[in-house]
This record gives sequence, C-alpha cells and structure tokens, in this order.
Amino acid sequence: QLVLVESGGGLVQPGGSLRLSCAASGSMFSIKSLGWYRQSPEKERELVATITSGGSTNYADSVKGRFTISRDNAKNTVDLQMNSLKPEDTAIYYCNAVRSILKRDMNYWGKGTLVTVSS
Repeated sequence: QLVLVESGGGLVQPGGSLRLSCAASGSMFSIKSLGWYRQSPEKERELVATITSGGSTNYADSVKGRFTISRDNAKNTVDLQMNSLKPEDTAIYYCNAVRSILKRDMNYWGKGTLVTVSS
C-alpha cells in the first residue's frame, strides 16, 4: 500500500509562487513515476507534471517554463515549484504515484491540496 499526502496549497496573487510537496509513505517498490495532476470545476483532472524513477520529466504545455517538478528518493517526496502563477492555475492539485508490476500499472492518489490564484 502507498499513502500520499500533499501540502503547500493556498491563496496567491497572479504572478506569485507556491511550492507543493507530496510525502509518500509505504512501499515504494516498483514505483515508476510520481507526479502532479489538477482539477478545476470546469475541467476534468489533467496532468501537470510527472517525474520517473530515473529523473525524466514531463510537463503539460500550459505549465512549461513556469513549473518545476523534483523528487527526493531518500525522503520519498515529490515537489512542484510553481512560478508566475495565473488565475487559470486555480485548481485542486493531486499527487500521483504509478506502480508497475508485471506490466500492470496501479495508480495511487493523494486527497489533494487547493491552489487559488486570485488578486
């Protein structure tokens, strides 16, 4: 089992910055990637950024150049540094982990943390 707990959300003005953190507890066996997704009332849940166990990263086009994902394998954490925030970044941000065993992927999700970008 794997439990993910997010922290760091809050209210920020447009152009500001926030850093989200996700702590994973439990077995990290065969975890091939960690990442962040977000969901707003107007949209379905969408990928924000992912990072593999080897350190390769992937970003949504809408956040490229503004957000940076990083992980600390020793602490089992994954962070999302968000800069130049826009009102459209307002959403609940969810931490995600993907475990791959025998070519089958299992997704784990945190409960989410709210990010509000508003003046």
